[in-house]
Amino acid sequence: MSKRGLKIATIGGGSSYTPELVEGFIKRYDELPVKDLYLVDIEEGKEKLEIVGNLAKRMVEKAGVGINIHLTLDRREAIKDADFVTTQFRVGLLDARIRDEKIPLKYDVIGQETTGPGGFAKAQRTIPVILDICKDIEELSPNAWLINFTNPSGIITETVLKHTNVKTIGLCNVPIGMVYGVAEMLDVDVERVSIDFAGLNHLVWGTHIYLDGEDITERLIDSFAGGKSMSMKNVPDLPWEPEFIKSLGMFPCPYHRYYYLTDKMLEEEKKEAATVGTRGEQVKKLEKELFELYKDPILNIKPPQLEKRGGAHYSDAACSLINSIYNNKKDMHVVNVKNNGTIADLPDDVVIETNAIVDRNGAHPINIGHVSTKIRGLMQSVKAYEELTIEAGVRGDYYTALQALTIHPLVPSSTVAKKILDDIINQNKEYLPQYK
Repeated sequence: MSKRGLKIATIGGGSSYTPELVEGFIKRYDELPVKDLYLVDIEEGKEKLEIVGNLAKRMVEKAGVGINIHLTLDRREAIKDADFVTTQFRVGLLDARIRDEKIPLKYDVIGQETTGPGGFAKAQRTIPVILDICKDIEELSPNAWLINFTNPSGIITETVLKHTNVKTIGLCNVPIGMVYGVAEMLDVDVERVSIDFAGLNHLVWGTHIYLDGEDITERLIDSFAGGKSMSMKNVPDLPWEPEFIKSLGMFPCPYHRYYYLTDKMLEEEKKEAATVGTRGEQVKKLEKELFELYKDPILNIKPPQLEKRGGAHYSDAACSLINSIYNNKKDMHVVNVKNNGTIADLPDDVVIETNAIVDRNGAHPINIGHVSTKIRGLMQSVKAYEELTIEAGVRGDYYTALQALTIHPLVPSSTVAKKILDDIINQNKEYLPQYK
């Protein structure tokens, strides 16, 4: 890795999250000398890329740092000799997300961007593209690190680790959001809070919670059971049942509501879809407003409105992770990483989400051993679904896809799974070359 200044390529550079990424690099410029930041997008994203890219240039100029911002539709040019590649793209844009939410709802099944059939559909569209990007990385920058926060992050990271030679670490903003949430509940600085995480992406449990190194899990569970709540912008904040939280004895992530409160979440989703629209439809409106803001030639900072978008702390986590690899920091991050025996209840070659020490050689997960029986079954069945989803996405095999959807805990039967799968394939034809 060159000490003379880093080259970073961001695939999906026209994303509304990009200003946060740029802010993260500006903030760390003294120890993370980014020289060239290539923002890459596709033809359909060209207008957004220019709007976001120009805001990025204004931010860098205001900060007075020597980062050159390059806007390009040429992915290979961006990847060539890059030190890091970050991925934050959405195949099919928000319209595809809206379809992912609506198809399952038609059959009385949770319709969500990354969880259940919606996440399956997103993975099937994304897998061919990420494999294609990895071919470019293998050829043009074989030593680069791929930092993936394209969703479903765990599935996409596992695809890369199983089917390419690219060094990769996956990231998600859920664990960070949980740490911030606890700090807010306790009214303390976020630096004082830490959580031990175990599980999968969007299915991660906080097994122990610490304040200044002291275990306060029980105290937190009590205040949670007493009605304190937290969620994310994109997950309805339905309250947990106190008895349930006490019996679980650990800290569920916001996405667990889809599994533990399925009936209520489905009801909530149907109500939203019929009134204000699905989350994807809401985000589409929000994005429109954000890009109008971004266009303002006087704007030269990340606007506070970006927080509403639901991906808070994402890009900051990415910059922090890159910083730890580059500077060999050996500090702690919560990442999506190969299991390799970390969780004894899962296969070695799958990806888990957990605490890891990060240095120049990547992420080294901290051993967990066996997880509690309370969470083991759900974790194993969702992981089996993920493994089949990857296999289906790589091979384009209809039968594997049908099995993946059938065994997902949120899909009630093989009959419903087949109807949903047929709709997904029919409505995503142009994005599913592997099913031709």
